[in-house]
Amino acid sequence: MYPSRFNYESPSTIEEAIALLDAGRGEAKILAGGQSLVPMLKLRFAAPETLVDINNIPDLGYHHFDEGGALHIGALCRHEDIEKSTSIAEGQPTIAAAAPLVADPIVRTRGTFVGSVCHGDPQGDWAACMIALDGYIVAQGPNGRREIPVKSFVTGPFENVLAHNEIAIEAVVPAPRGEARGAYLKLERRVGDFATAAVAVALDMSGDMVLRAGIALTGVGGTTIDASEAAESLTGSTLDADSIARAAELAAAAAQPRSDHRGSASYKRHIVNTFTARALSGIASSNERAA
Repeated sequence: MYPSRFNYESPSTIEEAIALLDAGRGEAKILAGGQSLVPMLKLRFAAPETLVDINNIPDLGYHHFDEGGALHIGALCRHEDIEKSTSIAEGQPTIAAAAPLVADPIVRTRGTFVGSVCHGDPQGDWAACMIALDGYIVAQGPNGRREIPVKSFVTGPFENVLAHNEIAIEAVVPAPRGEARGAYLKLERRVGDFATAAVAVALDMSGDMVLRAGIALTGVGGTTIDASEAAESLTGSTLDADSIARAAELAAAAAQPRSDHRGSASYKRHIVNTFTARALSGIASSNERAA
C-alpha cells in the first residue's frame, strides 16, 4: 500500500514551520525522524494533506545540561545521540539505561526523542522516563512558547495536547535535587519489539535517603502510567527490603494490563512488581558499594 497524496514542505525556521501548520488547519503533520509517521502513512492510518519536514531547521539536534543541571533535548536529537552521549551516561542514569533498549539500531539512527514522546505510544519508552523524571515538553506556536508536563502531555493512545499549529521543540528534564539515580527495565520478546512491560525508576538521593522518586510503567495500560503512589511511598525513606517491597506492590497495583499474545494480565503485573523491586534493589546495592 502507498500513502495518500500529500504536499511536502521543508521550512528552514521554526516560525515558517508553525505558519505552515497554522495554514493546514489540522491537516498538516510534522516529519522529524519519521519512524512512526512513515509506517502510518504507508498503511493510510494517517493521511495528512501536508507534511512539514523540520529536518532542515538548524540547531534542533542538541542535547546538553544547562548550568543549573537541567537536561535539554532538542526536537531533532536522535535516539542514537542519546545512546552514545557520555554526558547523559554520567548525569542522567534513567535515560541512559533506556537508550539502548529503544526499538532497534536502525530505528535509533533516525527516530527522535521528542517525536517519540509526542507519538504517545502506550508501549513507547521515552514517555515513561520523562514521567518518572518529572520532565516537560516545550511547545511553540503562533502565540509563543509554553511548558507542558509530560504527565499531562499524552491524553490517550497516540494523542497529545499540542494544538494543530504547535511544534514540540524541546524536552526538558529538571535538575535533580540530589544525586540522580535510576534504572529502566524492559521485557520484549525480541530486539526491536514493543514492550511486554517496562518500568522506569528515577530517584534523587542524598546518601541513602530518597529525596524525590518517580516510577512510570510502559506497556501495561492504554497510556503510560504514572505509578505515583509507589513513588511517594519511597520519598523520605531509605531503600531497604520493606520499602522496596512496598513500592513494588504499589507499582504492580497501578498497572492496568490486558491479556494478549505477549502474556496474561497477571503475568504482566508480576513483571512490573519484579522489575520495580529489581531496579530499586540495584540502586540500593550500588549505594552500599559506594559507601
